[in-house]
Amino acid sequence: MERYDLIYKQDEADTRFCVREILKRRLSVSTRLLRRLKYGGGVYCNGLPVKMNARAAAGDVITVLFPAEESGFVPEPIPIRVVYEDKDLLVIDKQAGFVVHPTKGHPAHTIANGLMQRMESGGERYKIRFVNRLDMDTTGLLIVGKNAYCQEDFARQAAENKVTKRYEAIVTGLVEADAGRIALPIGKAAEDALRRVVRADGFPSETRYRVLERFACGRGYTHLELELGTGRTHQIRVHLAHIGHAVLGDALYGEAAPLLAKRQALHAAELIFRHPRTKELLRLFAPLPRDMEQLCKRLRAECGRADNDNG
Repeated sequence: MERYDLIYKQDEADTRFCVREILKRRLSVSTRLLRRLKYGGGVYCNGLPVKMNARAAAGDVITVLFPAEESGFVPEPIPIRVVYEDKDLLVIDKQAGFVVHPTKGHPAHTIANGLMQRMESGGERYKIRFVNRLDMDTTGLLIVGKNAYCQEDFARQAAENKVTKRYEAIVTGLVEADAGRIALPIGKAAEDALRRVVRADGFPSETRYRVLERFACGRGYTHLELELGTGRTHQIRVHLAHIGHAVLGDALYGEAAPLLAKRQALHAAELIFRHPRTKELLRLFAPLPRDMEQLCKRLRAECGRADNDNG
């Protein structure tokens, strides 16, 4: 079994609660995870097995032990750039051109395959749980939870709007306002299960943006910083395309631009959240990738900067 440091020292005020309630209230262990403890895991009080309906005394130490798990992806030598790692989380700076995990259309050569190789090389064993998702051609911060508790805790923080996600994008056209908010519902396109569109019966969605730099030539281009208020599939791409500023190189929601960008110019640059176990506030960054840096330099050289830029 794999011992996770979910340890709680009983407080006098909590002696009125049974162990089950302590785990829910103080360690945020979900009912679903509690059920899993019946199959190979366990809960201990001062090192001895304890029932869920038992009560602990002040000063007692409650420890949760979850069953060990592992993934079965085929290992492949795919580069993995680590931004942060501990025994609970692995955060990487994902490169463009790779889907996150195997799918029908991409059964191999995924980030999951690269993580499996890294795990085996390092002598680790855990189930790969992707806490967030990035499209194949989007770069930046991708979180892997090494246990179910961390995955669920991050999902809870996201649902409670306690996770900050910031992106950078280069879009077509000159965005007029220095900052703004797009609050438009998003749903699936009726004719295409892959595409999303703004539609009245869609899910509430919010994207905030700030102009970093404008490039004035032709129809113009704008370098934006974006912050997600919600996390819908393709949200940034859909919202920006809807207001007439599709992400440069986004063939699905705008148009391909092979002479400027070989992919959609979108990057997950920053994440702020509480570490699921320690509750420490983590603020993680991934620098703008080389292709987007070079694109900005090229646009700056060829187009110049608009007089009203905010960069």
